[in-house]
Amino acid sequence: MSEMLNVALPKGRLGEKVYAMFEKAGFECPSIRENNRKLIFENPEAGVRYFWVKPSDVAIYVERGAADIGVAGKDILLEYAPDVYELLDMELGKCRMAVAAPKGFCDNSRRPLKVATKFENIAKRYYASLGRDIDIIHLNGSIEIAPILGLSDVIVDIVETGKTLVENDLCVIEEVLPISARLIANKANFKFKQRDIRALADSLQQQINNRTEVQS
Repeated sequence: MSEMLNVALPKGRLGEKVYAMFEKAGFECPSIRENNRKLIFENPEAGVRYFWVKPSDVAIYVERGAADIGVAGKDILLEYAPDVYELLDMELGKCRMAVAAPKGFCDNSRRPLKVATKFENIAKRYYASLGRDIDIIHLNGSIEIAPILGLSDVIVDIVETGKTLVENDLCVIEEVLPISARLIANKANFKFKQRDIRALADSLQQQINNRTEVQS
């Protein structure tokens, strides 16, 4: 391996699952499993350097070239449209982007629909495809209470189990799109480290295929 491969991993359970796959692909870094608060780990022998970053920041590190590759959610890629290569669907962190509303909600098409979300661009594109006028209300957290308090008619957000929606008397009324983690690469760095990145991506794809076969 010619150069160190810089990898941005999302903090949390998803990142741990991703690292396990990278490790199995031959890009091991034992120090990353040690119980400490370090954020950067490297293994010169394997030619890899990992660093933990906030999941929503992975694409920024990759786009700006601080990382050669990383793993980011499809929601982040669609919302912020970073200038990166999307190489692979890791088929991890599966969930869905959905529209949710109070039970019994009835849309009044004679006025703009009030939509609370932190995914403004995804919501705008979705409703534009339906030809529906909307009033976007950008929120960063506790989005579920917006329709309860009358701030919005509906919300557009990521739904995993749907438990939070149920506990707040909301329900999914429309599916927007499926979400999962994607392997992404910096466009310029990919040209110089293409061999290593492709070898890694091929190994990851094989692991995904094997996992799918076992599940089926």
